[in-house]
Amino acid sequence: MTNFHVVIPARYASSRLPAKPLADIAGKPMVVHVYERARLSDAQSIIIATDDERIAEVAKAYGAPVVMTASQHPSGTDRLQEVATIMGWSSDDIVVNVQGDEPLIPPTLINQVAANLAAHSQAGIATLAEPLHDVTQLTNPNVVKLVRDVHNMALYFSRAPMPWARDAFSEAITALPNPELYMRHLGIYAYRVAFLNAYVQWPPALLEQVEALEQLRALYYGVKIHVDLASVNLPAGVDTLADLERVREIFKQGLHENV
Repeated sequence: MTNFHVVIPARYASSRLPAKPLADIAGKPMVVHVYERARLSDAQSIIIATDDERIAEVAKAYGAPVVMTASQHPSGTDRLQEVATIMGWSSDDIVVNVQGDEPLIPPTLINQVAANLAAHSQAGIATLAEPLHDVTQLTNPNVVKLVRDVHNMALYFSRAPMPWARDAFSEAITALPNPELYMRHLGIYAYRVAFLNAYVQWPPALLEQVEALEQLRALYYGVKIHVDLASVNLPAGVDTLADLERVREIFKQGLHENV
């Protein structure tokens, strides 16, 4: 069994859904559901990282450990590094970032991404992906695509359609010519603390700023990112009010117990 920590970043401010971590789902705040899912994993410890006292008070009321972080961080990775420093974790400790808006995250995936990083010493990060079959997802800039090498290390992440099928896409994108090549990135990461400490010292990369994808900073500075296909499906998280209502209905029907 892999030893690792889970950090759940939870920010009160959200442009599309303010106070999102505290949104009620089946009688509990969303961030508490995320915490309870993480507790089903093999993590040594689970921390909710927040800069808001309202979130901290609610989390503590449910027995969740909380670390207060700075209100301004350029990225979620910077926030994780602050938590690792506060907790005194060693440089080779593994930290899994579980987003605070994933109330249906399967514990299996948390274990998987941690185990993958532990098994690949040449990588500083591990993450997951799933096959992409829908052309509309390929062209959707909100869906992050990736390509990887023969060793399952990431070559690039992008919001643009890729890989670009020169002949098949010459007039229009109507189908995926080689479906096995197309993958959607899932936003779950495992990091080594040594990487986190290095990351916050590096200036943002232009690629990172252009694509608005912080993992591109790691690639730019030569860090290997291991990418595995998710062993189970990752249900969509909560970004909008419509997403929240969808998840509430899943809980209402008891379908969350099957995830």
